[in-house]
Amino acid sequence: MELWIPITVAAALLQTWRTALQQKLRDKLSVNAAGFVRYLYALPTGVLLVAGFHAAAGLALPVPTPRFLLLCATGGLLQIVGTNLLIMAFGYRSFVVGSAYAKTEAVQGAILAFLLLHEALTPLAVLGIAVGVGGVLVLSLGGRGLRARDLLRATIQPAALCGLGTGAAFALTTICVKEANRALGTGGGLEAIIRQAVFVLLVTNLLQTLMQGGYLALREPAQLRAACRTWRSSAWVGTLSACGSAGWFTAFALAPVALVRSLGQVEMVFTLIFSRFYLKETLRRADVTGLGLVVAGVILILWGR
Repeated sequence: MELWIPITVAAALLQTWRTALQQKLRDKLSVNAAGFVRYLYALPTGVLLVAGFHAAAGLALPVPTPRFLLLCATGGLLQIVGTNLLIMAFGYRSFVVGSAYAKTEAVQGAILAFLLLHEALTPLAVLGIAVGVGGVLVLSLGGRGLRARDLLRATIQPAALCGLGTGAAFALTTICVKEANRALGTGGGLEAIIRQAVFVLLVTNLLQTLMQGGYLALREPAQLRAACRTWRSSAWVGTLSACGSAGWFTAFALAPVALVRSLGQVEMVFTLIFSRFYLKETLRRADVTGLGLVVAGVILILWGR
């Protein structure tokens, strides 16, 4: 089994766990503050990952370049926007449906990776992406049918628009992360790849903390204080975020963006589990049908890679 596959699955699990915890914080924090804790409390874990890997591998830290820093800042800002839109989507519909809309990132990422990075896919992998997106649509529509009129009506809902915006922002974030890794150099083996991935994570998280923390200090100072008061639960959000992002960033460096993000749709499996047993949301027959399509799409992607 190629290494990027278990890394991607682990990253998807950690991301789902983090998002579920972050959703719980919405009762205490604003959209911006709930997003901010993801980056602020990820910093200590990011420092430990970089320091630990540096000590274990004995490799020198990468040297940032202006292009690298610009890519990290751009990707970080896009991720902030995507995270805020995702949290807003949860406010309109359930945790499962909000995540489902965001999963259009897989097809958006495939298109952007083809246009910007010239990453091509096999016909079977393309079919897998299409099947997976079909599963996302079933989840999004809640079993109300897949006629063109139904699709149009679902797409113009606020939750859908937020979810689609989330997918676009996250897809562009992925492109920036991939290019940031390349900006540090493409030589070396697996140790060098992981070293670069965790370094990209640390720098991006630092810039995100400064950007969104600065916004909160200027526009929502009370929420900035609230984010600090919730450190017991927020620290878990940051830790899971850092570990999950380290997995994503490593997988992006090892495999094409479209394959990583498409396999990442397995996150919907974890989402349904968390929705049912952690957030106590009721699952419908359409949720199970959509889940089956998502899993089938993942299988086709892996078979056709």
